[in-house]
Amino acid sequence: MSSAPILDNKDPSAPSVFEPSALLREARRQKGLSLADVPALCVLDPDGDIVRRLRNSGQAKLSDRWPCYHTELYEFTLAGKTAGIIGCVVGAPFAVLVAEELFACGCRVLISVTSAGQINPVGNPPYFVVIDRALRDEGTSYHYAAPDTFAEADPDIVNAAMRALMDARLRAHVGASWTTDAPFRETVSAIAAASSSSCASTSSTLPVGANW
Repeated sequence: MSSAPILDNKDPSAPSVFEPSALLREARRQKGLSLADVPALCVLDPDGDIVRRLRNSGQAKLSDRWPCYHTELYEFTLAGKTAGIIGCVVGAPFAVLVAEELFACGCRVLISVTSAGQINPVGNPPYFVVIDRALRDEGTSYHYAAPDTFAEADPDIVNAAMRALMDARLRAHVGASWTTDAPFRETVSAIAAASSSSCASTSSTLPVGANW
């Protein structure tokens, strides 16, 4: 891997000076919110279409306990339990910020569901791709993970996601993603390099089940 200034002064194992709980504490104080957990299961909906459908159909209501300055959390019923969902969280840096805040507020499982461009076809779309590894670009911050070619997903989470999709009789494949944060600067050479790494799709958000 070539040397670059972006790799300097990065130590993913070192503790952070600023914790999300501090920001959330001040947000609650300023907004007059009491301390309360968000649902244990939450969803990031970068495209926002799932949130809009749930909201427009009356199936989701705006949460009154989410202290984030930047987003709105909606709650809806999923398999008989309350789940949370946030729309339009686009880009890995923003997604990680929101994810940190969700986990600090009681979220235990976070799933990102979005659309992506197809690099190496594995079938006729539409179909789901459960991401088992993500080709590292600017999408995975070196603050969170040491330099490496791929960010690897937890195999147990990948297998659980595939079983759920198969049980629902939805078309799905396991594959790799290219986590770029420059969707309009994907050059011919960059796409060719990603394709040669067997990436099925390109995405500007978090890979499902990634080990940070």
